[in-house]
Amino acid sequence: MNWDRVKIQLQHWLPKHALSRLVGKFAAAQAGWFTQAFIRWFIRQYKIDMSEAIHESPNAYKTFNEFFTRYLKPELRPLKADKPELFAHPVDGAISQLGDIDEGRIFQAKGHDYSLTELVGGDPRDAHAFRDGDFATIYLAPKDYHRIHMPCDGVLRKMIYVPGDLYSVNPLTVANVPNLFARNERVVAIFDGEFGKFAMVLVGATIVASIGTVWSETVTPPRGTDVHTWEYPASGQQAISLKKGAEMGHFKLGSTVILLFPDDVIDFAEDLKAGTTTRMGEVLGKRDD
Repeated sequence: MNWDRVKIQLQHWLPKHALSRLVGKFAAAQAGWFTQAFIRWFIRQYKIDMSEAIHESPNAYKTFNEFFTRYLKPELRPLKADKPELFAHPVDGAISQLGDIDEGRIFQAKGHDYSLTELVGGDPRDAHAFRDGDFATIYLAPKDYHRIHMPCDGVLRKMIYVPGDLYSVNPLTVANVPNLFARNERVVAIFDGEFGKFAMVLVGATIVASIGTVWSETVTPPRGTDVHTWEYPASGQQAISLKKGAEMGHFKLGSTVILLFPDDVIDFAEDLKAGTTTRMGEVLGKRDD
């Protein structure tokens, strides 16, 4: 029996939204000894290095969400991309894919690509700046630190919530489910940078309880199936400006981040390829002069 095929078929059949919301309720609950037992099992199962966490003891966390979004000791993730011409890795994870956006198509895996316009919510105006630009897709495994940081300075101009499926985003599913990132639930944040626009797409997945940002807290799951859009000013007291390395959001039981840049903006670091481990704050690339 082909077990990989069975795993993919199960994802087609499972009630992914209902399962995810149920898990989300447990993850947010203060379930006492049961929460503590589950956290300890999770640490063992995924070989999580709790010595990196500010609060190393599992007993410090009242809910699974508190544990999953735990903060790391800041000295362990210094901003190594500290020069103005450098871009920083936004998360701990692993490169899934990176490279050129080819006339509005983004490479997912061998035999699969997907629409940039669909990814950002369906409006060609939001996709236009990135049509022939560059992308980086970074997968966060269960063991990883699940807070998301800025790759460079930016002023938030737009946030888009796009409803969708909740397939797993692990490597097996990415290789076998077409159009995966443009069909899963996601939050798109579009920023103005000194070189032009850039975007960060936070992709949901099976049992992802929610996606949050520092400016709006929990963005998902809202009610309904409509795309929701929020726009923000470029300046003034209501403007949201974030520095490179600053936290911009988090996953609860999370997922994948896709970075989008216009053409001729970023030159990715030479050692980056599919499977490369990433650490928040290290060098993602440099300005493409």
